[in-house]
Amino acid sequence: MTDTTPNAPASGVIQDRVLIFDTTLRDGEQSPGATMTHAEKLEIAQLLDEMGVDVIEAGFPIASEGDFAAVSEIAKQAKTAQICGLARAQLGDIDRCWEAIKHAKNPRIHTFIGTSPLHRAIPNLTMDQMADRIHETVTHARNLCENVQWSPMDATRTEADYLCRTVEIAIKAGATTINIPDTVGYTAPRESADLIRMLLERVPGADEIIFATHCHNDLGMATANSLAAVEAGARQIECTINGLGERAGNTALEEVVMAMKVRNDIMPYQTRVDATKLMNISRRVATVSGFAVQFNKAIVGKNAFAHESGIHQDGMLKNAETFEIMRPEDVGLAETNIVMGKHSGRAALRSKLENLGYELGDNQLKDVFVRFKELADRKKEIYDEDLIALMRIASDPEADRIKLKSMHVVCGTDGPNEAKMTLVIDGAEHSTEQSGDGPVDASFKCIKALVDHSARLQLYQVAAVTEGTDAQATVSVRLEEEGRIVTGQSADTDTVVASARAYIHALNRLLVRREKGGTDKREINYKDAS
Repeated sequence: MTDTTPNAPASGVIQDRVLIFDTTLRDGEQSPGATMTHAEKLEIAQLLDEMGVDVIEAGFPIASEGDFAAVSEIAKQAKTAQICGLARAQLGDIDRCWEAIKHAKNPRIHTFIGTSPLHRAIPNLTMDQMADRIHETVTHARNLCENVQWSPMDATRTEADYLCRTVEIAIKAGATTINIPDTVGYTAPRESADLIRMLLERVPGADEIIFATHCHNDLGMATANSLAAVEAGARQIECTINGLGERAGNTALEEVVMAMKVRNDIMPYQTRVDATKLMNISRRVATVSGFAVQFNKAIVGKNAFAHESGIHQDGMLKNAETFEIMRPEDVGLAETNIVMGKHSGRAALRSKLENLGYELGDNQLKDVFVRFKELADRKKEIYDEDLIALMRIASDPEADRIKLKSMHVVCGTDGPNEAKMTLVIDGAEHSTEQSGDGPVDASFKCIKALVDHSARLQLYQVAAVTEGTDAQATVSVRLEEEGRIVTGQSADTDTVVASARAYIHALNRLLVRREKGGTDKREINYKDAS
């Protein structure tokens, strides 16, 4: 068996290297509400490339013009990573995919078809008809691109004999990577390993290509299933930042990378990923997707390196290794001695933000500094979490078509709960006054009165960013309109203001989704209700 470099399209199994295939921009964005703009996708792709990810699945080019444009631009800008596009087992899909990725230094076509009995019934193909389709489409893809990946969707629920047959067909047709998806998160670690071993033993030519594993977390075993597959012979893990993805999510990139790094004694595999960049990209994906990282999330959660128990704290003071198997700086969580407050200057702010992983241009720093000073006037001390929350609302503010100019709320036990609000919509000011069942409800009614829409509120969630009565509150709002789901976030020391801004943020994302889906009327229907 021959070795291969990370970007080589030629076949050959890598002995101690595991390729990291990131699908945050494709499978991750399919998570309901995880909308990313074109600029945000390019930013995340650049961070992935700089971090050392081997393959970036940039999107599904035939899905929309927006997806095609994003994949095409990422392909042109990528410096070292392979750029992959997804395509169904249809010639038109594959052609469109190739058009999007062909300018990449290292392009890859990823084509798939569902092979389980449940999925074969969808296109109503017999086993033989599907086998012919696989041969035709993989051959077509290989004629366009030397680097072709094929996936039997729902592989873990496909009959063993038929799975072997289809994998053999794909290899003979020219696939250089065979991905084995656990599409619905159904399998367990032992089964995941046994499946890879079976394919390596039974399929001719299996030792000349790379096997990949793509796991979902429906039963909470995605990371375990991926690592089990690697131990059995897979040499590519498909994953996403923060485990973002449909339903319960995908295998978390940060988990598999750090698991192989920390437990290299029993998993002697290497990746090309710079783990010190994990915390930064985790925060950026959380910001642009609108999906906050749960506090107890492994590796990148707020509490991942927090110790409250007295016994744990005593042990940490004496020797950090008593209760930490990795150092915070290993994943990019560095400590600094800079205390931020209202007397801090721009240089200190820039230094602190760079330490947190944010690179700001002069104009962006100027805007953030104004917001920082406003926050410092309301809070005595500014914590890292405050700055991260600040950066969430500071990203690309000029792109928003709806902006909050002012609001005033009256609430209490005796009087009516009323809100007065002025929004700037496409550059023009519009005002209204509404009453509601509480200050948040009154504020939301103001927004709906000014921006006429049919979106339904699916989620309203409030979390304190830091401790204390002057803490900022991070508010998440999820809206659904005609199948489109969007999430908005904002933070402020005033929970009601944060709530209004989060709702507006979600509406702005909804407008982007309308445009992406080709059904946008291009006009915001508004009305002065004052």
